Amino acid sequence: MGQLAAATVLPNSALGGTDDIAVQLSLLWGWIKAPLIVPLLNIAVFLCLIMSLMLLIERVYMSIVILLLKLSGRSPETRYKFEPMKEDVELGNSSYPMVLVQIPMFNEREVYQLSIGAACGLSWPSDRLIIQVLDDSTDLTIKDMVELECQRWASKGINIKYEVRDNRKGYKAGALREGMKRGYVKSCDFVVIFDADFQPESDFLTRTIPFLVHNPQLALVQARWEFVNADECLMTRLQEMSLDYHFTVEQEVGSSTHAFFGFNGTAGVWRIAAVNEAGGWKDRTTVEDMDLAVRASLKGWKFLYLGTVKVKNELPSTFKAYRYQQHRWSCGPANLFRKMVMEIVRNKKVSLWKKVHVIYSFFFVRKIIAHIITFVLYCVVLPATVVIPEVQVPKWAAVYIPTVITILNAVGTPRSIHLLVFWILFENVMSLHRTMATFIGLLEGVRVNEWIVTEKLGGALKAKAAAKAPRLRRFFFGDRIYLLELGVGAFLFSCGCYDVLFGNNHYFIYLFVQALAFFIMGFGYVGIYVPHT
Repeated sequence: MGQLAAATVLPNSALGGTDDIAVQLSLLWGWIKAPLIVPLLNIAVFLCLIMSLMLLIERVYMSIVILLLKLSGRSPETRYKFEPMKEDVELGNSSYPMVLVQIPMFNEREVYQLSIGAACGLSWPSDRLIIQVLDDSTDLTIKDMVELECQRWASKGINIKYEVRDNRKGYKAGALREGMKRGYVKSCDFVVIFDADFQPESDFLTRTIPFLVHNPQLALVQARWEFVNADECLMTRLQEMSLDYHFTVEQEVGSSTHAFFGFNGTAGVWRIAAVNEAGGWKDRTTVEDMDLAVRASLKGWKFLYLGTVKVKNELPSTFKAYRYQQHRWSCGPANLFRKMVMEIVRNKKVSLWKKVHVIYSFFFVRKIIAHIITFVLYCVVLPATVVIPEVQVPKWAAVYIPTVITILNAVGTPRSIHLLVFWILFENVMSLHRTMATFIGLLEGVRVNEWIVTEKLGGALKAKAAAKAPRLRRFFFGDRIYLLELGVGAFLFSCGCYDVLFGNNHYFIYLFVQALAFFIMGFGYVGIYVPHT
């Protein structure tokens, strides 16, 4: 009897044979499939259906709000008082508030001149404006270049300060916090923040500051981003589609309905009193901008988004840089949610409706559910149902909901509507990293505080040099291998093959195309390739 049991349970390789391993694995699969795998997959499908409906309702709600805003003609000027700044005959320039412009930098060889030059060109009385360059560079050559650039502008009469520190504690948040401690900042009323690749137009201050001057309840005025290298490659076009939706829909809806949205970390003007009341910059997560915005909102401050004010900047054009950026942007909000959810619940200064908006809509649906559902449903659960036909995903969840969400997303970038299929495939691949980062943030995993500065290549400078030096793209097999993408691609391809041989739901069409997208990105054939010397 014992020998029979051994022959049934143990692989034949353990008994001296190798021919029947597949049979034994098949038997093992049969034993665990019905009592374990099928119930777990059914639970996963149910959870995915719930999350899909939550995301759909959120997207439809935001679309309705945007439509009503367009029909009603409501603009920031109708909701808040706006009067252009004028020089007082008696007071002169003293009628203008003191403004501090902070430009945090870290080894920004390609773009430091662009941002410093744009900031120094802002139209504002020179004696009422301070430019503060916060240089955390570890490359001494770049540090010298940035300092010389600051000295060059100072010789032209610009009030520009070059600030360094002996460590990078807190990264960007630490640099901004140290910059606010300088004595000359005490005379400032407002602070503007521009990342190193941002190039504001000269009228940026004259179009934003008046809202803060005439509306004391406002803490933040956020401008929209405009991308100088959106047409550089397919990857930047697809990024533009996602970010345009973020600005034209998410930011606008938050601003018009709750006077709250997440500060984007740059191209925004803060009331310094609001920053101080909220506790200043904190480095407990990798999204110091969102952290400050939530804390200021809980103090009762309001935010305004100005979609008509656009600031030029650069999208990551290498896949490596984009992966790091998306990890930070996905991990940080999830970690901040973990740290602040109870603080939001206990807050007594804001309404219950605003609490629900911040916890449910802003954090839970947009920053957590949106990442998880994309990868789990379309890259795990749906392919798994091909191998386990006892479990089915309803057609409305597999086809209709993603179709509606995709169409609604296209509103942000009409010029790229013909790229929707590529955008879906690209977003599904990136959802792998966003989902991992979200769980790392929620569980405070090893990479929770990983901060890698997004590489900037100076899109505007490259455009000028295009005629001199041809752009090099990633066309070398094996130059860079991304194993995670290749692993998921192999899984999807295997499920597609199984569907062709044994299935009848035609999922293999999607599975093969999505697998191809994972393979292309897994072998690094996306974005541009910039050789480093």
